[in-house]
Amino acid sequence: MTLAVGQKARRTLTLSAEHVAAYARLTGDYNPLHFDAAFAAKTKFKTLVVQGGLTTGLLHALVAMDLPGPGTVFLSQNWKFTAPVYVGDTITADAEVMSVHATKPVCRLRMTVTRQTGETVLEGEAWCYTFGDDERR
Repeated sequence: MTLAVGQKARRTLTLSAEHVAAYARLTGDYNPLHFDAAFAAKTKFKTLVVQGGLTTGLLHALVAMDLPGPGTVFLSQNWKFTAPVYVGDTITADAEVMSVHATKPVCRLRMTVTRQTGETVLEGEAWCYTFGDDERR
């Protein structure tokens, strides 16, 4: 795929308690904010929140599979979480190409994640590198 400034891609996922449990098994993140409703109720969140890695994981899938696409890896990421994501939320990750390097397979993407209400839960940017066919051999 030839990238151009302004290209966009989007991916959506509804996060469940099963996602939270699977992520915890893979990473060891058993923070009570994710599993203990009584604990979470005493925090500013008031209810269970999903691990941030599930939110950013949707960005990883977007970059690796959609834009720029297969063979792409992150070089750097600079984003901030602006709101929690709760179990049951449907989140949508958006990427937009902001710049494309003239001589290397490198691009800068604006990244945002919103919940079903339209509220932004993550915003920032990332630099990506896409391996070409000759580099994948």
